[in-house]
Amino acid sequence: MNITILGSGLVGAPMAIDLANDSQFKLLVVDNDPHALRRVEAFPAAHSVLSDLRDPDNIHKHIADADYVINALPGSMGYRTLKTVIEAGRNVVDISFFPENPFELMDIAVNNEVTAIIDCGVAPGMSNFLVGYAAAQLKRVENVMIYVGGLPEKKEWPFEYKAVFSITDVLEEYTRPSRYIKAGRPVTMPALSEPEMIDFDHVGPLEAFNTDGLRTLSSTIPAANMIEKTLRYPGHINLMRVFRESGFLNKKPIRIHELDISPFDLTAKLLSDNWRMKDGDRDLTVMKIIVEGMHQDGGKRRFTFKLYDRFDEKTGIHSMARTTGYTATMTVRMLIDNLFSQKGIIPPELIGKNPKCVNYMLRGLKKRGITYTQTSEVF
Repeated sequence: MNITILGSGLVGAPMAIDLANDSQFKLLVVDNDPHALRRVEAFPAAHSVLSDLRDPDNIHKHIADADYVINALPGSMGYRTLKTVIEAGRNVVDISFFPENPFELMDIAVNNEVTAIIDCGVAPGMSNFLVGYAAAQLKRVENVMIYVGGLPEKKEWPFEYKAVFSITDVLEEYTRPSRYIKAGRPVTMPALSEPEMIDFDHVGPLEAFNTDGLRTLSSTIPAANMIEKTLRYPGHINLMRVFRESGFLNKKPIRIHELDISPFDLTAKLLSDNWRMKDGDRDLTVMKIIVEGMHQDGGKRRFTFKLYDRFDEKTGIHSMARTTGYTATMTVRMLIDNLFSQKGIIPPELIGKNPKCVNYMLRGLKKRGITYTQTSEVF
């Protein structure tokens, strides 16, 4: 089985390593950064190629023999890359989390008989699987609340944060308007708004704030109230607000000494050194999902799912890379094992309505050291 992974960054490389440990797969890993490819070169099953994936012709060339493709490129490249892969007729699992509307590619995917599973990370991703799973057991969904964050184990001044995926994608979370559902109606608020403090086992108090993380959930799962909030250590919100309100996250170039410079690009470059995970750094991933509504039997039911995951000392792979990347690799395995075959643009919550698929995902993740706990209660 031939699998091509487009992107070998903080998440792409661990995905390649996970799949390379499975003898049934032959991997091609493509990136434009030779340093990013070094982590996978030690695995005989993974062939690495240095290539500029901004060129659609290169994408076509590298996926020509692929049975499945994983798109692990940054969000800025995600949509057009996914479109290219679909037009080539290749089944694809996507974790690029691009800002464009993925359903605009539905007709292309259906006409090319492609299964394209989008937003297939931890959140969005497993959060969607589990919301879909809970919603399928309810007659009516009333409330969906998702709290999720990737954090460094050690808090270091001034940011008390480390980026465990693309820094530009992190900064996008702080600028893109947050959309959610309140009293059955869509609401739009600025990112970083409506902060609240929540206490988490093993971690302590964390700030929760609005980001645009619901994505497809707001249109595929009818609910009276639905929101997703990002988690950070206390103090991070105000710091990022200062950056944003001072213009450091503006994308429009400004002129400095006869040079046109994007404040956003400059900020991302400067923060890359401060936020990059270095040797010895450890991270953790925290998530809590609550789904409430009217059960099929007529009573009110609350489903709660929790995740607390830490850096893997055995493999040296960061928690966010594992929880995100292994969701994608397990989804590829699920497709190969014929548990799901619907064609088109498929968000994970639609697959989550099938308990067999959810149990398959949870078992595979647990085998890889990622454990989701779940409870169900009448209230």
